[in-house]
Amino acid sequence: MKYLDEFSNPDLARRLLEAIHEVTTRSWAMMEVCGGQTHSIIRHGIDQLLPDGVEMIHGPGCPVCVTPLETIDKALAIAAEPGVIFCSFGDMLRVPGSSQDLFAVKSAGGDVRVVYSPLDALTLARENPDRQVVFFGIGFETTAPANAMTVYQAQRLGVKNFSLLVSHVLVPPAIAAIMESPRCRVQAFLAAGHVCSVMGTSEYPPLAAKYGVPIVVTGFEPLDILEGIRQTVVQLEAGQHELRNAYPRAVRAEGNPAAIAMLRDVFEVTDRTWRGIGMIPGSGWRLSERYREYDAEVRFDVGGVRTSESPLCRSGEVLQGLLKPNECEAFGKQCTPRNPLGATMVSSEGACAAYHAYRLVGTA
Repeated sequence: MKYLDEFSNPDLARRLLEAIHEVTTRSWAMMEVCGGQTHSIIRHGIDQLLPDGVEMIHGPGCPVCVTPLETIDKALAIAAEPGVIFCSFGDMLRVPGSSQDLFAVKSAGGDVRVVYSPLDALTLARENPDRQVVFFGIGFETTAPANAMTVYQAQRLGVKNFSLLVSHVLVPPAIAAIMESPRCRVQAFLAAGHVCSVMGTSEYPPLAAKYGVPIVVTGFEPLDILEGIRQTVVQLEAGQHELRNAYPRAVRAEGNPAAIAMLRDVFEVTDRTWRGIGMIPGSGWRLSERYREYDAEVRFDVGGVRTSESPLCRSGEVLQGLLKPNECEAFGKQCTPRNPLGATMVSSEGACAAYHAYRLVGTA
C-alpha cells in the first residue's frame, strides 16, 4: 500500500538504526505514549535492536486499558437494563469488570451490539424509538471528535433515546502525572501522532520545558518510530528538551481546527480516573452542560457503582512504565488473552497483549 510500505523499508530502517547507534554514548529511558506504537515496537523487535542502555518504557496510551474499572461496571449495569441496546466497539466486549464482561451480559440476554462508528448507534436509536440506545464512548483525543459529532447530531435531529457513556482521557495531563511520580524513570517521550493530528502540538512545549524532557511526535510504522527515537536521542545527548515533529505528513502544529471546535462545544474538561493509575486532575472530558441530557451515566443513575480489581493483576504498574508485562507473575499463566485479568491483556493496543503475541518468553 502506497505511503505504508515505504515506512517499513528494511534498508532505511538499518540506516536509521546505525544513526541511532552512532549518536548514542549513554543510557537513556524514553516512553512511547501510545499503545499502537508499543505494538509496532514489540512486533518489529525495535527495542531489541537499539543500543545497549536505550530502553523503551511502555506508556499508558491504550484507551481500552486505562478505562476505569468503575466505568466498565457502569457499562455492564446499563447493558443489562431491559429495553437498552448497548453499542460498543469490539475491543471493549472482553474487558473484564469486577465480575464479568460485556460478552457475559450479552450471553445472559442483554442486547449488546458491536458497531463500527458512533453514528451507527445513532442510526439504531432512530430506527428503534421505543428503545434506549447507548454508545460506549472511550478513547483519547483521537476518537473524541466522532463521538462529539454524534451527540451534536442527536441534539440537532431531536433524537431523545440516544446517550453516550463517556470515558475520554487526555494525553498531556497523563505525561505530567508520569513525570511527577516519585518512581518515574522517563527521560523523554515519543508523543502519539494521531492525537496530535487532532489537537495539534501546542500543549507539549510547556511540558518539555517544565520537566526538562524532549518530546518527539511520531507515527506508527517502523521508520516513523526509529526516526522519532533518533531525534529523541540526539536531543538527550545534547542536553536539549524541546518539542519536535517527526510525523509532519499527518501532524500540523494547529491540529484540526474543525474537530477542536466541535470538541470544545460538546465536551468540557473534568478530572478522570485511569485504570491502574488513579485520579489525574483535568485529564478527561465529559459532556458539557448544553449536552448533559445525553449523558448515559446521568440518565441511568449508575453513579454509585463500587469496584474491586484482581489482586493478581499488575497492569497498573505496566501502564505507568514501572513493570514490563513479562515481569508480572500472572503473565501467560493465570492471565492470557482468553482469560484476561486486566485490560492490558485484552486490548489490541495493550502492552501485555503485545508481549503475549510477539514475545511469550522470559515469563516471571
